[in-house]
Amino acid sequence: MNKSSARRIAETITRDQLLAMFERAKAEISDWTQPSRVNPGFSLGVVWNMTYPLLMEGKGLRPTIITNMIWAFGDYLDESLKPAKVCRPKPPEVYHEQPVFEVGQ
Repeated sequence: MNKSSARRIAETITRDQLLAMFERAKAEISDWTQPSRVNPGFSLGVVWNMTYPLLMEGKGLRPTIITNMIWAFGDYLDESLKPAKVCRPKPPEVYHEQPVFEVGQ
């Protein structure tokens, strides 16, 4: 999940959908030491410990915090909430020749 997609989703997501996202993340993440997308200096475990209590208390849920929750754990959202993946065309194959350094000798 990238930040711009997370920001768009944060505008309309409900608390229940966030709870479901966190439950899926809790069940599926096996390595909590991986760096977070939000701040690579923090592990996923640290981001969980910073954001999950805010969701459970329902206090301080500003749009920025919701965006960061989705940015960090948005891969565990319900598929209907995720943005459609963009299929980019493959770049054309490059025509190449080795350079000729001795010209006209």
